[in-house]
Amino acid sequence: MKSSYELAMARLQAVSPTTAPTAEVKQRLAEVDAAIDAKIAEKKIFLHDLIAKADFHEQDGLRRQLASELAALEEKREREKETIRSAS
Repeated sequence: MKSSYELAMARLQAVSPTTAPTAEVKQRLAEVDAAIDAKIAEKKIFLHDLIAKADFHEQDGLRRQLASELAALEEKREREKETIRSAS
């Protein structure tokens, strides 16, 4: 006898079946991750150096800038990955 969860999952699978990503899609997703990871590392190195050299009042603004730029890069990563997933 199936549980209600199993029945719900079976209905969901019938309505919108899931497909496993192909090797090409996985490769493109990995390329996006690598590119964004490189940009994140670049921003962190650059801004951490500026934070270390800045006075106390400027450090807060630089930390906010770093957080903002990292969030923007993460959003870009998700947009690009979603584009790749929806195209396949």
